[in-house]
Amino acid sequence: MAKLAVPPLFSLRHFLVLSLALNVSLILRTAYYESGEGSKGFCLKKKMMVDVDSDVIDKSRLAISSSTSSLVNSTRSAGRERVINLDHGDPTMYERFWREMGDKTTITIPGWQSLSYLSDVSNICWFLEPEFAREVVRLHKVVGNAVTEGRHIVVGTGSSQLILAALYALSSPDAAEPISVVSAAPYYSSYPSMADYQKSGLYKWAGDAETFDKEGPYIELVTSPNNPDGYRRQAMVNRSQGLLIHDLAYYWPQYTPISSPSDHDLTLFTVSKSTGHAGTRIGWALVKDEEVVKKMTKFIELNTIGVSRDSQFRASKVLKAVSDSCEQENSQDEESFFKYSYKIMAQRWKQLRAVVDAGDMFSLPQFSPAFCIFFGHETEPQPGFIWLKCEGDIEDCESFLRGHKIITRSGKHFGASPKYVRISMLDTDGTFLQLIDRLSAIQERE
Repeated sequence: MAKLAVPPLFSLRHFLVLSLALNVSLILRTAYYESGEGSKGFCLKKKMMVDVDSDVIDKSRLAISSSTSSLVNSTRSAGRERVINLDHGDPTMYERFWREMGDKTTITIPGWQSLSYLSDVSNICWFLEPEFAREVVRLHKVVGNAVTEGRHIVVGTGSSQLILAALYALSSPDAAEPISVVSAAPYYSSYPSMADYQKSGLYKWAGDAETFDKEGPYIELVTSPNNPDGYRRQAMVNRSQGLLIHDLAYYWPQYTPISSPSDHDLTLFTVSKSTGHAGTRIGWALVKDEEVVKKMTKFIELNTIGVSRDSQFRASKVLKAVSDSCEQENSQDEESFFKYSYKIMAQRWKQLRAVVDAGDMFSLPQFSPAFCIFFGHETEPQPGFIWLKCEGDIEDCESFLRGHKIITRSGKHFGASPKYVRISMLDTDGTFLQLIDRLSAIQERE
């Protein structure tokens, strides 16, 4: 039998050809994954997140052969043709964690379950699922961010419904005129429309709490950490006839140091910002006054005849998984949900600040670290939104960034200057990387 010929060892030319082929393959894969292919690009995107000094900030600085540099530039230009919509705070950043959790948060709902409107007739909030209430109390105790003793829980279809229910409950139907609703600017952009959308005779938007000087009763919405700028807030008006609603959607360890349990008359939280399950549409209020609880419950009863029991079952499972991950972190050598989320937010803010500090076109809020009782050490605030200011001659930051295919929300919607925009930090890894790359490219060109 004839022997097979053994090929000689690779020559230098072979290696160069192979290297070129691998580089071209990598770049084509990068273009594919940046084109919006979703979770398929997870492995590559994760690798790209590793180091702030890596290709995240400037892919053109990759050490590649000159023969492929033109293809890199072509790929980068193609990526910039995609419109990045970061107007909303859609928390898709959390999808990777929950995928890795597997069946730990999977629920099965039999066809006969949840037929009744009623959840617990012994509770004032009769549509509140007892299991969900237990997991809410447990999570707040694990995190240490809210007092639950002496409080009633009111469940709502997200915190948006609860805000309207609270405005209804704190208003007086016998008042001669609608009660004024205020919040310190920059305030959450939906507050004015929420207060005025139905043109209620009970309450009416009255603007910035810092300039509010009308005598008489008022309702102040206190958002802390604040949406959009991320700063911790306290009530601004501080008059005897004032009624307060504390919106603490972002008072969780991945966004801000937990300094002490919140202890207010009416406090709002939401699953969407705490765990990322925005589509579940579940929020909750911790309320002291029983009469306020009754009126909030009545509003939700009239508005939607309660809250989805199925959504509450799912939210219960999710909150349980979060608490379990915190309590089992040391014993099972696994990261808790909040540590995992904190590390992602810290990395994103590090990358963002590096890009912004590399030029003089943009500026960001500056935060001071504080001791976090949940982590047991100092942490720095890292909000879920970027409150970005365009410096220099750029007066309309939203329009300027829209010209670079970045959709944001103008500061004018928050009672602030149009030189500011709000940008979501909670989108997918791929979208965030494109934002970083595009902001870097803008500063290079200008």
